[in-house]
Amino acid sequence: MTVRFSAIGFAHSHIYGQVSTLLEAGAELVSFYDDEEHRIAEFQGKFPQAQRAESIEQILEDESIDVIASADIPHKRAPLGIRAMNHGKDFFSDKPGFATMAQLEEVRQLHKKTGRFYTVFFSEHYHNKATTKAGELVHSGAIGQVVQTVGFGPHRLLGHIERPDWTFQREAFGGIINDLASHQMDQFLYFTGSTSAEVIASNVGNFKHNQFPRIHDFGDVIVRSDHATGYVRVDWMTPKGLDTWGDVRLFILGTEGYIELRKNIDIAGHTGTDHLFMVNQEGTQYIDCSDVKLPFGEQYLADIVNRTQTAMPQAHGFLASELALRAEEMAFNLTPEYGGK
Repeated sequence: MTVRFSAIGFAHSHIYGQVSTLLEAGAELVSFYDDEEHRIAEFQGKFPQAQRAESIEQILEDESIDVIASADIPHKRAPLGIRAMNHGKDFFSDKPGFATMAQLEEVRQLHKKTGRFYTVFFSEHYHNKATTKAGELVHSGAIGQVVQTVGFGPHRLLGHIERPDWTFQREAFGGIINDLASHQMDQFLYFTGSTSAEVIASNVGNFKHNQFPRIHDFGDVIVRSDHATGYVRVDWMTPKGLDTWGDVRLFILGTEGYIELRKNIDIAGHTGTDHLFMVNQEGTQYIDCSDVKLPFGEQYLADIVNRTQTAMPQAHGFLASELALRAEEMAFNLTPEYGGK
């Protein structure tokens, strides 16, 4: 069976990674819809095989479509996903998958009722070769039992791409922790093998971008399960002197060693992306992960066909989203005069 899918909503360029992931795994892109002509033209240029739909309803009512992929404005993703699930389709969302806890709870209940999948594509994990390789090493026991992850997700806000207006409106994406740190919540759960967890403390602040009082540009979180702990820091402060949008790193501490991932750049070191460093009882090792195969797409399509949950368990995606939302809700504001709650 060939999985047929459509794309709706291109507010974030992550849609191109989502669509490419499904196409490379063997899915068929049937149709698309967006309401901005410049985004429509760009999408058509990249994927000319897809038919432009006249409306969202036209896609939802097409019974031959199995999956809807979307990178709409974050607060619009869950409402679209609910419509898709109620039309018997699975939903493949950019992160964050939810802007509020109420949206998450509604989708959770709908998943229980319909059995439809609402999958959030945490691309720093499932579309990253270094993270994929680290998973192979951790689950083979290369560093023993994982007891902590430390994840850094810095981004550059201005100067490298034009940001749409919703980028500067916290209610549109649920806040910096919900938006950026949802990646790190997913990875904490994945690498520690945790199926339950709680947020211990979190902070936000607007230290640099006071001209945008409706956002924060810094956030950090301490999270804990019954057998592991994690620390997360995200920000919008990447300096223009860096050759990429952010120096994204992940540290994984195990009882027999540790791994460091430098996902986007190895500053003053190796060229390119997808760098992995491992130290364990056998020695120190550098692994270039540029040739690592990404399994997510094929696993996801198999899940769609077989109604299994191998690519990402549904409960995992919901819990990662919940942790990010809760951390955002309880965050202490370090700069209440700017971006205050």
